[in-house]
Amino acid sequence: MGRRKAFITTVVMAMGVTLAQAQEVQVPLRFDFYYSYEKMNEALRALNKAYPELTSLDEVGRSEEGRIIWALTINNPGTGELFSKPGVYVDGNIHGNEIQAGEVCLYLANRLLTNYGKLAEITEVVDRNAFYIIPVVNVDGRAHFFEDANTPSSNRTLRIPVDDDRDGLFDEDGPDDIDGDGSITTMRIRDTLGRFRTDPADPRLMIAVKPGEKGEWTRLGQEGIDNDGDGQVNEDSEGYVDGNRNWGFNWNPPYVQRGAGNYPFEGTGIKAIAEWILARPNIILVFAFHNSGGMYLRGPSFKAAGELPQGDITVYDYLGKNIEKIVPGYKYLISWKDLYSTYGDFTDFTNNLVGSYSFTGELYQAETETFDGSAARKSEERSRIGEASEGERQRLLFDDNVNQGELFKEWKAYKHPLYGDIEIGGWTKMSTRLPHPFMLHELVHRNASSVIFAAKQTPKIMMDVFEVKKLDGDLWSVRVRLVNSGAMPSVTYETIKNKWYPIDKLSVEGRNATVVGGGVLTDPWLNLVDYKEHRPEVQMCQVPGFGKLEYQFLVSGRGDIEIKYESRKAGTVSKVVALK
Repeated sequence: MGRRKAFITTVVMAMGVTLAQAQEVQVPLRFDFYYSYEKMNEALRALNKAYPELTSLDEVGRSEEGRIIWALTINNPGTGELFSKPGVYVDGNIHGNEIQAGEVCLYLANRLLTNYGKLAEITEVVDRNAFYIIPVVNVDGRAHFFEDANTPSSNRTLRIPVDDDRDGLFDEDGPDDIDGDGSITTMRIRDTLGRFRTDPADPRLMIAVKPGEKGEWTRLGQEGIDNDGDGQVNEDSEGYVDGNRNWGFNWNPPYVQRGAGNYPFEGTGIKAIAEWILARPNIILVFAFHNSGGMYLRGPSFKAAGELPQGDITVYDYLGKNIEKIVPGYKYLISWKDLYSTYGDFTDFTNNLVGSYSFTGELYQAETETFDGSAARKSEERSRIGEASEGERQRLLFDDNVNQGELFKEWKAYKHPLYGDIEIGGWTKMSTRLPHPFMLHELVHRNASSVIFAAKQTPKIMMDVFEVKKLDGDLWSVRVRLVNSGAMPSVTYETIKNKWYPIDKLSVEGRNATVVGGGVLTDPWLNLVDYKEHRPEVQMCQVPGFGKLEYQFLVSGRGDIEIKYESRKAGTVSKVVALK
């Protein structure tokens, strides 16, 4: 009776997902199910159609299998041209199985557009920023995750064939859904010499045998058969080229780290996205969403890079510590120091070559799947392969009582062509790394709110010409103040250190006027100025976050002069002042 009930529940839930996917996508979007690759594209088109004055939908490039990578740009042309504002870039799903990352991006777009003109804070953040949103980076991976049988952790790679077992064949022996239930689960076989026995507290779990104790089970690994007849099972799955190890900054070859690919930007979609980003020089804030673990990571991604300049650390700390409050339980961490080193990493690319403040958002904590409300357990207490632990028992109680047994497949007998009589069972592909859809809405809202909070802190520069004073004859003193009310400076300190691109420019010119002196006003009361020796009409600068700069220009002449501030990341501000 229990198995029949579980089967009926699974069928009903599967029908619910199918119906949700079959319905026409309408704005405002729903977030009580996961969007397939096709439905994600339909949702982006629906947002673009509903808000044509605020959005554009661009084809960034195509994947190895020819699927389109779409980007939704959100900008209010009434408050300025696209590149005249700070750029906020957000993407997700660079790994094929990390599908809730795409949902965060889609929710962000939906939240900004459906609340523009309704909520003052969202209206303001849209009016003064340009948002670039690519919900699905690994479009092939997302498509295959929905279409094919998978484990929760499989199907991460780009669809670039790799000969994993070095037999001259490529991707010829991956896992197989031999029982046809839509997931790749675990195979086990009865074995008195095996390392595991049935957990007496729950027969779905196995516990390790003690020395001298008789075994009952041997785990055979993921569900599958020997497709190439070499005596091995599942030894050459798809790929493996990792989309987050293939970027053109500090790339290292596969013998340093698995998944790097043969060369930087081997992934056609990765290369296309890099070119698309570099063509948008105003990007100063980047969020790349993954799963799982509940973390917001900043660089550097490898120790040898050294620490970031203190000015940038201050900005990251301000953003990261506030994000921890927006998403309770998540931790703000340093990639190499608190997790592990990576090379050819996307956010290292954007931090260093784009000049942006960049975060990797690792979404979802499986330890929140508790039945009795007890304190969240540590993630290392879990097992993804059916071995007993307190965390695994809690997850089963959660699944039994909250999900009605939807996510764990009961063990069942199967006649395997190689192993003979075995059993197949375990966690389905929509478990473990993904929240159940009933938990999805809070996840996408809180993490999208982190992006919105950070976008409120992009540089916001105001110019104040606070003194125009005649000194003698046609000589004038003009004092200019640049004020930044955002937490981010107009240029990252890392950019200045490495001289990645020209910093900001403050200039003064007039048809009948000549700047004869100019420099930083270090003390307005004592009239102390650090005058520039050459070309005083042009001052190169960086406006600090929550800070200001003051300049004094000595101008000879009469009539109108234009004072202009120009920044790659913070836009352009200008004023015309009359010398009279």
